[in-house]
Amino acid sequence: MRRLVILHTLAFLGMAPAIAQGGIRDTAIPLTAVTLNYAFQLPSMELYERFGWNNNVGLSVGVKTASNYMFGMEVGFIFGNNVIEPGLLRNVRNTYGEILDQEGQVAQVLIYQRGYQLIAYAAKIINVAGPNPNSGLLLKAGGGYLRHKIRIETQNNVVPQLEDENLEGYDRLCAGPAALFFAGYQHFGNNRLINFQVGFEMLVAFTKPLRAFNFDTEQFTSDTRMDALNGLRFGWTVPIYKRKAERFFTH
Repeated sequence: MRRLVILHTLAFLGMAPAIAQGGIRDTAIPLTAVTLNYAFQLPSMELYERFGWNNNVGLSVGVKTASNYMFGMEVGFIFGNNVIEPGLLRNVRNTYGEILDQEGQVAQVLIYQRGYQLIAYAAKIINVAGPNPNSGLLLKAGGGYLRHKIRIETQNNVVPQLEDENLEGYDRLCAGPAALFFAGYQHFGNNRLINFQVGFEMLVAFTKPLRAFNFDTEQFTSDTRMDALNGLRFGWTVPIYKRKAERFFTH
């Protein structure tokens, strides 16, 4: 009888389910990554002749597969106050170099850089470093659209030459197709708390002036430009994924 009980017990233990855990810590998993990012950028090519360094704040939404490929969209808002355009408002200034408003008072005129980029991208995470198989070297390439211009603000003054449609003769608005290249590191933490990416990127665009005539130079504009922005981008990522369910299997 005792032998029979022992045999039944061993058989039961041998057939009992075993529990295996799995998740981001030990395997590459599909997830959605929402990244708020910032870049410090320096212009090059023809853009270097118009602007100095600028800021770029962006939002990226991508889907990562279990094979560590990523596909997504990102938008970036470009802003700065380093404008290099000699004589831009020379036609508006008086002989003393002042800009007067409609009341004859000296107006305060501010000049900024503004723009945005919209990019669709594909990327690959190569697991050469990081706390789990989902982290590692991030290589990204994409294509989309770049738009930039000079923003002129007259604050509390009304300057007829710089109001409404007249501004179009000075803002140097340009836009066109763009290509993005990024190389850096993507980190996904095991506990969802620390998730970030950092790396160098280059944005190259073939833009074209969207204004037919510049008032200050008194010239028509139509030539295609080659503009580029290069910089260091850092982003904080929110990963969205389901915790891997417990798996039960029998011997």
